[in-house]
Amino acid sequence: MDTVATIHTPNESLKAIYLTAQDLSLAASLLYQAYHDDPLLMEILNSSTSTPATYEKKLRALIREELNSFWQSHEPLVGLFKGDTLKAVACVFKSGSKMKAQRVWHWRLKLMLSAGYLTTQQLIEKEKVIRQSLDEYDCYHFLAFIAVAPSMQKQGFGSFLLRALDDLVKTDEDTLGLAVYVTRDDLKALFITDGFKQIKQLEFSNISGDLLFKLKSSI
Repeated sequence: MDTVATIHTPNESLKAIYLTAQDLSLAASLLYQAYHDDPLLMEILNSSTSTPATYEKKLRALIREELNSFWQSHEPLVGLFKGDTLKAVACVFKSGSKMKAQRVWHWRLKLMLSAGYLTTQQLIEKEKVIRQSLDEYDCYHFLAFIAVAPSMQKQGFGSFLLRALDDLVKTDEDTLGLAVYVTRDDLKALFITDGFKQIKQLEFSNISGDLLFKLKSSI
């Protein structure tokens, strides 16, 4: 596995490594736990009108197809490891990549079959609006998902992972920085502390969130 960064802390060394196919199922589990109560996904996936089992099935399907899309498009899937154990994961794509708002046909078909047509269209529209809001940046990376293992939360692992993503951005000559869209105040505080700046507030399905950007020049 290729190492993105090695982060030394007082008691341990953490390695940020590009995930392999064997890591995807565990990464999916971390993302599922992290986004189970995400307000925007709960709204788009109709958690209020679905049974808990139906909502959770749709969420698992969404995460599975998103990870497959990242993997097949060779976009960065970065895992933070302590020893051989995956503690956190981040999914990043670069603007201009194959992961366009309309997606490849097999991704759309699989997601529609598992999560529904309306859900798929809402997610595609969300990505399209975010991309349009970033038009002023010719080239950038976008952090689509980030998750920390439940037992490791509030211990700085999210910040460690963001530092590894700084290294990823710095080694790319073309990119101007890293963007992220957040709907949770605790995540917004994490990113603001790390140097992200709010550039726009966006609303999807009556859920408001903030589009943030961290310039490479500020890293």
